[in-house]
Amino acid sequence: MAVSEVTEAKLIDAPPTDAVGHYEPYGWHHWPEHPWPSYQFRRGLGETQEGGGTVSECFLAASRMVPGDLESWHKEWMIVADRNVSRGDAELAAGHVQTAMNCWLRAADYYRSAEFWLEPDDPRRLPTFEKMEAASHKFFLHLRPPGEIVEIPYEGVGLCGYFVRAPFAVEKQPVLIAFGGLDSIKDELWFMVGRGAVQRGISVLMVDGPGQGGTLRRHKIPTRFDYEVPVGACIDWLATRSDVDMDRIAVSGSSLGGYYAARAGSMEPRLAACISHGAQWDLHERAKSRGEDHGLAGHMKWVFGGKTMAEVTEISKPFRLEGVLDKMTCPYLIVHGGHDVLGVQTATLVHDYARAKGLDVTFRLVSADETGAEHCQHDNPTLGQELIGDWLADTFGIDQRALYTRHALRPV
Repeated sequence: MAVSEVTEAKLIDAPPTDAVGHYEPYGWHHWPEHPWPSYQFRRGLGETQEGGGTVSECFLAASRMVPGDLESWHKEWMIVADRNVSRGDAELAAGHVQTAMNCWLRAADYYRSAEFWLEPDDPRRLPTFEKMEAASHKFFLHLRPPGEIVEIPYEGVGLCGYFVRAPFAVEKQPVLIAFGGLDSIKDELWFMVGRGAVQRGISVLMVDGPGQGGTLRRHKIPTRFDYEVPVGACIDWLATRSDVDMDRIAVSGSSLGGYYAARAGSMEPRLAACISHGAQWDLHERAKSRGEDHGLAGHMKWVFGGKTMAEVTEISKPFRLEGVLDKMTCPYLIVHGGHDVLGVQTATLVHDYARAKGLDVTFRLVSADETGAEHCQHDNPTLGQELIGDWLADTFGIDQRALYTRHALRPV
């Protein structure tokens, strides 16, 4: 099976036809001459509607950035992040708990943006990441029921994560294990899939796996192709709890995590559902077209543990689904943007292969008119949460009307 990965890889780097900020089928394109920062700004802007910021603060920060200057990117996001933490702490002291939570959640996503373009060895990188975590911790610990800051035992270290029970009086709840991808981390997953799950009666375990977040930054552990291993460690941890319905455990992965989830869903028999939030087929084919000048080359080398993009290409050889996806027995959902800046051909290939192998597969390609047509619905993450959350609730047989009429404790 083959796909034009080279063509897909060039989409985001295509020369701009309009150098002024404007709307594209995949969302607001702020600095067309700097497509990768524009993509990241679109990501942060979209997450405002899930509580990860405000539209005005995002545009205020962007207005003060020098286009293409990644140092000014870091500086301006830090300013709005620090301001929100300070205000949140002051509001808590005044007894304004919800306002404080709002501020901390905004700060967490602003710190995520501020950290994004720093070099792996930049001395500011881990402190900025930990400021993000500290803001997230304050938010999650004030939820009702409170979220939990957890570590999943994994090969001598702990995978850092957050466990959030759905706010319904149901003793044993189904659980969605959620991973990001090449650059998305546990804290951002709240805006991408986590909140939508708990709103529908599904607890969520958001984790930094190998090659991600704190596991990469603190433990220096790169990614791995056999992601059923860390997913299995998460399921082992869930099995120690008395509040989990072990017959209804799902896994989702966003972006590169679309591969991780599909791999785990094919190899880990304890999973009852699998979601690729952005489909991936063959990482080697994609990586071999990307040189040292690629917009995310530095990040890819860090995540894969390669010193050069040539090494990344070699490391990525086993990251492929052909001959693996055949083994999946649980229901499988693919949600993919119809104008994904990384391409659509791969998602179609994954779906067609899954269908040809007799899998119970659902393919949802999101159109530009719906919005949410960007990669992982970064331009409209609420729509992505709705598509994923409702499919999973239906798959798990959850009566959402009953939840809200008989079991609701507090809306999220």
